[in-house]
Amino acid sequence: MKDFFLSDCNKFENKIVTTSFVVITKQVKPKKSGEPYLALTLADRCGQIEAKMWDNVEDAIGTFEQEDFLKIKGLINKYKNRFQITIHKLRRMGDSEVDFADYLPKTTKDIDELWRSLTEFVASFENPHLRGLVQSFMADPEIAHAYRSAPAAKTLHHAYIGGLLDHVLSLFRSCDLICRNYPQINRDLLLTGAFLHDIGKIHELTYNRSFSYTSRGQLLGHMIIELEMLQAKLAKVPDFPPELKTLLEHLIISHHGQYEFGSPKLPMFPEALMLHYMDDLDSKMESMRAHFERESESESDWTSYNSSLGRTLLNTAKFLKKREPKTAAAAAGLSAADSLDAAPIAAANNENPAEANAESSAVPPEDLL
Repeated sequence: MKDFFLSDCNKFENKIVTTSFVVITKQVKPKKSGEPYLALTLADRCGQIEAKMWDNVEDAIGTFEQEDFLKIKGLINKYKNRFQITIHKLRRMGDSEVDFADYLPKTTKDIDELWRSLTEFVASFENPHLRGLVQSFMADPEIAHAYRSAPAAKTLHHAYIGGLLDHVLSLFRSCDLICRNYPQINRDLLLTGAFLHDIGKIHELTYNRSFSYTSRGQLLGHMIIELEMLQAKLAKVPDFPPELKTLLEHLIISHHGQYEFGSPKLPMFPEALMLHYMDDLDSKMESMRAHFERESESESDWTSYNSSLGRTLLNTAKFLKKREPKTAAAAAGLSAADSLDAAPIAAANNENPAEANAESSAVPPEDLL
């Protein structure tokens, strides 16, 4: 296992580390002088980071490609409030040196338990046609294995091993709850749409070394793939109502909700509209949660810019926590000087300046490049 992960960046700011990453993107760009430099996006299981290599570039350019694993030595610093690495040395690693679990993020939840919960939801369907259809997908060993492993997206949300299953089960729970408030909604139809809406991701994305698109995924997209998968299963399900098939197809192709987001049709019936909004909500909530987790060690209440949401985010837990001691004292009608609790509070916050300012000496060992 590697010694340094991207979650450790705050501890090693302005320090040189030796560690390893998988290459997500590789670009050769010109400096102002015309000489080349390397602009890379590197990743491990904790996230991604931009990296630049300015010196000895010509010797390094041809030694590796995208999705290769690199051992690098470089400086961790911030540029425009984001961490980056300035690479001093690098070399390509062989697969025998790599523990793949270090580079692909994975859900912390129990995959078997998530699958059991999904199975119980499907067993509760009242419509035998929809129940049988979903169960036929879940009983397919190849589909089931991929459904349990695939990410829900490349980067935007639930971008980790098990992310698709995690996202779909979250949708099942949310849709099940909201159906209780809207009795006109066909619960079985909505949940079947939730199960199918991203199932094509198992073929659209590859997730062996890093998260990227397959050629089929690039050319067709997951919605077209899902229509093909649905047609293949329905061919084996006798007497499936053609009207129900049409509704499922519409749920699939309309779930992005807008033409500009890739849906060829807008949601045109209640279950389709609800699937779109619940999917969008779950995706955005996960994007926020993951962003707060990545910047959990930041002292600021505000995050860096979230490109998928197009804004910076306020961490309300941090925002409110900083104000709790002051608010509690005010509610009791006590000043800090008069409050009996003020002394221990002050003592707890009165850090030794030497300890507070001391730099961590635990730098990852510099393995030989």
